[in-house]
Amino acid sequence: MVDFERLRTKEDAIAVVGLGYVGLPLAVALGRHFRVIGVDVSERRVEELKRRVDRTNEVDFATVGDDVDLVFTADLADLEKARLILVAVPTPIDEFRTPDLRPVRGASTSVGRHLQPGSVVVYESTVYPGLTEEVCVPILEAESGLKCGKDFCVGYSPERINPGDKVHRLETITKVVAGQDEPTGKLLQQVYGTVVKAGTHLAANIRTAEAAKVIENTQRDLNIALMNELALIFDTMGIDTLDVLEAAGTKWNFLPFRPGLVGGHCIGVDPYYLTFKAQALGLHPHVILAGREINDTMGKFIAEATIKRLIKSDCKIMGARVGVLGLTFKENVPDLRNTRVVDVLAELEDYGVEVLVHDAEADVDEAREELGVNLRPLEDLRGLDALILAVPHNAYKAFAVKDLKSWFNDPDKALVVDVKGFFDRAELEAEAVDYWRL
Repeated sequence: MVDFERLRTKEDAIAVVGLGYVGLPLAVALGRHFRVIGVDVSERRVEELKRRVDRTNEVDFATVGDDVDLVFTADLADLEKARLILVAVPTPIDEFRTPDLRPVRGASTSVGRHLQPGSVVVYESTVYPGLTEEVCVPILEAESGLKCGKDFCVGYSPERINPGDKVHRLETITKVVAGQDEPTGKLLQQVYGTVVKAGTHLAANIRTAEAAKVIENTQRDLNIALMNELALIFDTMGIDTLDVLEAAGTKWNFLPFRPGLVGGHCIGVDPYYLTFKAQALGLHPHVILAGREINDTMGKFIAEATIKRLIKSDCKIMGARVGVLGLTFKENVPDLRNTRVVDVLAELEDYGVEVLVHDAEADVDEAREELGVNLRPLEDLRGLDALILAVPHNAYKAFAVKDLKSWFNDPDKALVVDVKGFFDRAELEAEAVDYWRL
């Protein structure tokens, strides 16, 4: 099987399949110590990376020097040059909220076709417990003609990349690793331990590592769901939720979660991988799905709260102009995957509202092609009846209250809906702005 010393001396290469938010930082980090081949099926993506352009903003190529031994390719045959292959492709859900395994199946097919005897294949994608061995291994065997455990081995090391986070990076987060046997687990500890200064944790087996990853985000999803349910209750009672959380937060063991839209490639997706597997086993995960139900309805709630306040100000809803700041799934990243801002947009449009969306980070073409949203320049958000700050990008910090009021059709009826409590409430209310936050 794979010899760590041959990797360390660059006699053998490592391939990273999928050069997105997870794969690219991983490939760059490994390239500082090993010979790495970065593989992606998108020729456009590969050509951009060859020009040292990263549209995800996860890698600053100005810091990537000649000491990084990394090449980019869209030629899947180059996988034959590698002995350790790390798969970092997306694992989304489909429109029915069930796991969409096409990316991981496709990657397994490609890897299998070029898999060399004695190789190790490691999956970093978020999956349900058992998927690596039950779904991926049979594909690898069928495509390669090799036998797992005899001719090649597999492992699992779940990604923990947090897009836009400049503090919690690959190198600073403990890396969970698991191999199908002891030598594979030890190899992964050596390889990942070379780049992850926080160290590694060897899980008992692959299924345990898969389960650990999927519950990390399920736990966070449920905590946010509680905050969202509290926000629904307190809004009905006329109580400001963030005021309540600020007061409760003075207790030493109160967890600092906040209400909001829950999207992205992990928190809004991973729980469905776990519940899918649980239901396949005849189990009924009530708590997890209840949390998902609450979080999935928040876009509708925000839109309805906006409509109600417009009605109270005697605004005609049909044809009302509502500006929306932010489309990405979180602040200060261009990542549009599973953004729940689209739920707000769809609900407003159902009321006949004209919605004008601006985002300081998102790619205009990607927003149009992937979400059907035409992003507008900031100066188009004028003559508004309401303004919703959906995603608090840092670029929006520079807005002055008096400038915001000039965006409205009637400045005396300016309505600002602040999903994350980003703006200064006292400052807005001092200027007689109708201000609502989740």
